[in-house]
Amino acid sequence: MKKILVMISFLMSTLWAVNIGETPKSVIIEGDNGGLISGSAWNSSMLKDKVHVLFYVDPDEKDTNEAFADALKASNPDRSKFASVAIVNLAATWKPNIIIEALLKSKQKKFPHTIYVKDKKKVLVKEWGLEDDNSDILVFDKSGKVLYSKAGKLDKNEIDKVLSLIKGNL
Repeated sequence: MKKILVMISFLMSTLWAVNIGETPKSVIIEGDNGGLISGSAWNSSMLKDKVHVLFYVDPDEKDTNEAFADALKASNPDRSKFASVAIVNLAATWKPNIIIEALLKSKQKKFPHTIYVKDKKKVLVKEWGLEDDNSDILVFDKSGKVLYSKAGKLDKNEIDKVLSLIKGNL
């Protein structure tokens, strides 16, 4: 019976998972679940018309992909064709939300073109199967399909690959 439950759990998680070449199901983060720093709703349907990089980050893992974020900023992508979104998994940390929100304001100064979103109830962990307590990186093409997805730290080769993928899809 235990094996059957594990298999069902695995199959269900793959139904919700973000898959390369597919557009993930539409998700809205708003109200008690979080939303934009401004307080309005964030809708995943916004991930169209430009190449998007989405960072989904546990605040305790905020520096995990700092090298990628810095390399991406240094590559100076054409903002008319590229956008970035950082979604902070507030439910993945013991740190008070008020402190994290203050840190987000400083991040906003360092990365002024990035859209910052608060996920207070692990919405993308539940809806898209993103990894909890980690740093997830996703790249979307202009139609909203996933080009790249990784949970965890990108090494130098992966950073170069992702930057090339972004450049090739602008």
